[in-house]
Amino acid sequence: MPYVNLQITKGATREQKAQLVREITDSLVRVLGKKPEHTHIVIQEINEEDWGFSGLLTDDWKKLT
Repeated sequence: MPYVNLQITKGATREQKAQLVREITDSLVRVLGKKPEHTHIVIQEINEEDWGFSGLLTDDWKKLT
């Protein structure tokens, strides 16, 4: 039973999330032979102020670009 926890910053549309779920499920079926009915995908949206990389919070980094 695959369980995928996908963490992204907020802003994806419902349609984009649905596409991610479909495509991740399809990949697990194709590559690992997993059954789609046993595949779980959880999307967690994180505020940009709660996500950091390269020494900066994402919202601060976006201000620099």
